[in-house]
Amino acid sequence: MLAFLVVLSLLFAWALAADRLARWSITAPLAFAIAGIVLTRGYDPAVPLDLEAHSAHRGVELVLAVLLFVDATEARHYEVLKERSVGERRLLFVALPLSVILATLAGALVFPGTNWWLLGVTALVVMPMDLAPISMFLRDRRVPLRVRAALNIEGGFNDGLISPVFVFCVANLVSAHSSSFADLVVHALKEAGLAVLVGIALGYLASQLVRRALGSGWASAETLRLASLALPFMAYAASVLVGGNGFVAAFVTGLCYAATAHEVGGNNLELVHDVAQVMAFAVWFTFGKLTADEFAGGVGWDVVLYGLLALTVLRFVPVYFSVAGMGFDRPERCALGWLGSRGVTSIVFGILAVTQLSPEDGRFVVNAMSVTVLLSVVLHGVSVVPVARWFERRTTGTTT
Repeated sequence: MLAFLVVLSLLFAWALAADRLARWSITAPLAFAIAGIVLTRGYDPAVPLDLEAHSAHRGVELVLAVLLFVDATEARHYEVLKERSVGERRLLFVALPLSVILATLAGALVFPGTNWWLLGVTALVVMPMDLAPISMFLRDRRVPLRVRAALNIEGGFNDGLISPVFVFCVANLVSAHSSSFADLVVHALKEAGLAVLVGIALGYLASQLVRRALGSGWASAETLRLASLALPFMAYAASVLVGGNGFVAAFVTGLCYAATAHEVGGNNLELVHDVAQVMAFAVWFTFGKLTADEFAGGVGWDVVLYGLLALTVLRFVPVYFSVAGMGFDRPERCALGWLGSRGVTSIVFGILAVTQLSPEDGRFVVNAMSVTVLLSVVLHGVSVVPVARWFERRTTGTTT
């Protein structure tokens, strides 16, 4: 309860000083992470957090479910860009899998002798991008719209594609000696199939009910915001009850409900977006604790090297070449390859790894995740403004 009160107090304080702190380039993720480091470090912390508790595990899963739902609905904002279809599909279905494969192979070189499933889990944790650390970049009109659109759509969909694979790889690590690989594949496919059915059914039913309630005058766009807020929790709970993957169900529900939500208007998704943002702040606070715990004894050079590779070569190369010939010029492809910031998605996957894997395996994953996210916050945070200015100078030079 103390941690809950502290996070809410930090949220209140942030709301009072957000504009002032923004002038100093202090973002909410950075502020909450620093607070988590300061308040949760040591053997007798001011704010104790027990990440191994069942309630913490379930809470983190709900956070991911809400974020996946929001991402699935938010990504539709850029559907007006006809040129996005092939390019963004290549980012998601070519560049992302290649990045994960390269990260797994790089892990084998940097951490020789490590279990391949553990390397796969680590790659799945550190490679998904999250736009929270560079959210201002998406609103910067100096940057070409197609670049912002591509990053927005990739950020919206990559965690939904990664989550079932992550669950499968974790299950292989946990059940390596009790279940065969074939049994795990069948179980994973069953979970995903049930989740898709739940997501489609719930998303379609919710869309029809919302349209009829609005059309008949039973509800307004403002009151229907509560319906949008309830959906990701309903999708997660319904899927888990029938033995499905709650993450996939929340994501599919968001995809099916998105068109209706945007047609309703009245900021129909505003409330669920606000709740997702509050949840994300709590995740950043928890990240501070993970960082303080993991770095108390120092960080190995191999972990730092792996984090740098994950942020640079392992993403840049697949992205740069996968979108070749898709209407992006060379500088835009470079920007797409570089601006793959890491954030809440990686943190949530890292926390889930801690709560499900053995202590040794969990520490390995969290160590790599913590270094990668910290490096991303610094490197991407200081580079977004120069990149935007460069695009502005390039546009000015072209027009003159």
